[in-house]
Amino acid sequence: MNKESSGPAGDVPLAGDVPAADVGGVVIGRNEGDRLVRCLESIVHRVPHVVYVDSGSTDGSPERARALGALVVDLDMERPFTAARARNEGFAALLRRAPSVRYVQFVDGDCEVAADWIETARRHLDVDAQAAVVCGRRRERFPERSVFNRVCDVEWDTPVGEADACGGDALMRVSAFESVDGFNPQIIAGEEPELCVRLREQNWKIVRIDAEMTLHDAAMTRVSQWWRRCVRAGHAFAEGADRHGAPPARLFVRESRRAWFWGGVVPGLAFGGALPSLGGSLVLLAGYPVSAARAFQSTRRRGRSRTDAAAHALSCTLGKFPELVGMVKYHRRKFRGEQPRIIEYKSAGD
Repeated sequence: MNKESSGPAGDVPLAGDVPAADVGGVVIGRNEGDRLVRCLESIVHRVPHVVYVDSGSTDGSPERARALGALVVDLDMERPFTAARARNEGFAALLRRAPSVRYVQFVDGDCEVAADWIETARRHLDVDAQAAVVCGRRRERFPERSVFNRVCDVEWDTPVGEADACGGDALMRVSAFESVDGFNPQIIAGEEPELCVRLREQNWKIVRIDAEMTLHDAAMTRVSQWWRRCVRAGHAFAEGADRHGAPPARLFVRESRRAWFWGGVVPGLAFGGALPSLGGSLVLLAGYPVSAARAFQSTRRRGRSRTDAAAHALSCTLGKFPELVGMVKYHRRKFRGEQPRIIEYKSAGD
């Protein structure tokens, strides 16, 4: 059974810049340490009710959250953990605390919310009754610290306008979220695009606006972290395509096909046919630099620097191999009827 507790002050203290009382916040985290403190400090004075959902942290995160005045939900780790489940539990706790809430800001514990974001996004939801989700620009806090952080910052830089999906940071309309029963708690990765598919099926809109939303701290400095993150992406591609691959959604179908092709088919044909073709089949490997060059040019057209474009192109090209590993993991787990297990790229201390 989950446990709920709040800090000494009970409800989160209000401040002069708090928007209307119909906005709440749900923060999820696991061993985020100082990142969580920055996250909570960026939101507790901007909405009247904040719930922090902890997923078995060993670094004192629940105590830090209580000290900042958040209502803390300690997940029962006897049940399989997913970020989707954590967000759902936080949402339920928020509505028990504040039933009149109309909008909820979901944010990951390694992110800091921009000062004007919640009020800006709230105004958009007030005006656009068809919008279920509003998201903005997520930036990497320390892109200069590693090539992997730089890749993340490029990934966060997506077009504004009506979108197919959002990420873990977004302001959502409570009525829309409830209309689709929230996130699917069984999905261990890619739960946000899956939620957005179901929202769009009910004629809701997902909108990305030109506004600063959050600073993200990937703290990704090792190849092993990058590899696990790509494996998680591949798992998300496989599950998304399995659940919603049929038209019109076709969720992650293109991404799945690319991972199968570049991660498995091309190297299989190139090396498998090397002997009978007297090495001629190895010419297929030339497709990788061609693919990387296309990714580089695409990123440059978005106004990114050569360094950013090169890092992103290399990650996109080499990432197909761990993505394929993640896809195989998903299908193997499904075939065996195994419970999903989260794939983390950060651990306590990262």
